[in-house]
Amino acid sequence: MYLSKLFIPITKDVPSEAKIKSHQLMIRTGMIKQSSAGIYSWLPLGFKVMKKIEQIVREEQNLIGAQEMLMPTIQSSEIWKESGRYDDYGEEMLRIKDRQGREMLYGPTNEELITDIFRSSLKSYKSLPQILYHIQWKFRDEMRPRFGVMRCREFFMKDAYSFDLSDAEAKKSYNKMFYSYIRTFNRLGLKAIPMAADTGPIGGDLSHEFIILAETGESQIFADKQIFEIDLNQYELTEQSLNKMRRDFSSIYAVTDEKFKEEDFAKNVKKENQIRTKGIEVGHIFYFGDKYSKPLNGLIDSHGGKKVAVKMGSYGIGVSRLVGAAIEANYKNDVMKWPKSISPFDVVIITSMGKNSNENLKKAEKIYKELKKQNIDVLLDDVDENMSNKFKKHDLIGIPYQVILGSKSDGDKIEFKELNFESEMLNLESIKSKLKKD
Repeated sequence: MYLSKLFIPITKDVPSEAKIKSHQLMIRTGMIKQSSAGIYSWLPLGFKVMKKIEQIVREEQNLIGAQEMLMPTIQSSEIWKESGRYDDYGEEMLRIKDRQGREMLYGPTNEELITDIFRSSLKSYKSLPQILYHIQWKFRDEMRPRFGVMRCREFFMKDAYSFDLSDAEAKKSYNKMFYSYIRTFNRLGLKAIPMAADTGPIGGDLSHEFIILAETGESQIFADKQIFEIDLNQYELTEQSLNKMRRDFSSIYAVTDEKFKEEDFAKNVKKENQIRTKGIEVGHIFYFGDKYSKPLNGLIDSHGGKKVAVKMGSYGIGVSRLVGAAIEANYKNDVMKWPKSISPFDVVIITSMGKNSNENLKKAEKIYKELKKQNIDVLLDDVDENMSNKFKKHDLIGIPYQVILGSKSDGDKIEFKELNFESEMLNLESIKSKLKKD
C-alpha cells in the first residue's frame, strides 16, 4: 500500500475529552472517528489492527476445540424474562420495540440466547461437551462512555459458552479456556495476569479476569513479579497439564484492589518482588453451573435417563478494547511500537522526497515489489514531506520496522531500523531475511 493512497486522516488536533494515550493516538493517526457518544467508525488503519487481533483470538479458540458460530445483535426480550435478567440488568441494556410492538433489545451479552439455541438442539449427554463461540458487536449503554474504545457503548467482542454434564467436566472446559486466554494474550505481545475475580451480573462461583499492566488502567494491581516468569511453553492441551497451569498461576499472589489486603501482600510476597501498579482488564471467564440452564430449561438426558440441567460457563475477550489496550501497553515517550503480530503493516519504506526524489522513489518501489513477493505487508511512504516530519509521523503510526532511503543509504546498503533501536546498514536480501524471520 502506498501512503498517498491510504485513507489515513492524520490530525494534530485532539478533542479535549481524549484523556488517555490510546484515545489520543487512535484519533491522531486516523484509526477511528467518533460517530456519537461512545460509538466509533473504525477506519482502515484501526480496522486492520482489530482484524489481526480477531484472527489470533479465533485461532486460539479453534485450537481448544471451540466451534465458531454467529448470533444476531438484536434479541427478543422473552428469553431474558425467562432467565429473570430483563429487569435486573439495568439501564445499560438498550431496549427497543419493533413495528409490531414486540419488545427487543440490542444484546449486551448472549447467555440467554445461546442457552435457547442449546435447549432446542441437543438433548443427550452423548453430545457433550460443547464449546461454542462467536465474535460479534455488543452494545451496553454506558452512562459516561469515555477513554475511546476502552470504555465505549458499542464494542466488538468474542464470547464463548461451554456446556457440560457435571461440575467436574465443566471445570475441564474452564481450564481449556484459561489456557487459550494465556496463549492468546501472549501472541498479542501482552503480558496478562489471571486474577480471581467477582462474577458480577453474569453470576456463578468461579471467575478469573485477565489484566495487562498499564499506567492508565482502571484497576489497582498488586502482584508478585514471579507471575511473569512462568514458562508458558511447559503447558500442553492435556487435562493434567491444564490443571497444573491453573495451579501454577493461582499459587502466585496477584489481586486487584477489590481483594487486596496489605497484610496478605506483605506475608506472601517478598518486598523486592512486589508490584504495585495499574492494569486494564482484557478478558474475563466465568463458570456459573446451571444459573441459566435451570430457568431456561436447558436440560439433557444423563447416563441414567434422568433429565438434568446442563452446566455452563461463559468467556469474553474485548477484541476492539484490545486495540486500545495494546496502545496503552506499548506507547512510550511519544513512540508507538505495535507488537509484530498485530501491526497494521510489517514494515514501512520511508523515502526522501528531496532533490533525488525520482531516484529514491524508483528504488523504494523496487524494494516494495521485492518485499511483497515474500508476502511481507509493506507500506510505502511516497508523500512529499520532509524526513523529520515523516519520522515523527511513523513514530505515532507504530509500524515496528522501517526501511529508510535517505542520506545514509549508499549503493546496495540500505538503512534498516527497528523502532526503539539503532539503525543498521543492510542489503535487500538481509532485510528480507530479517523480516521473514521475525
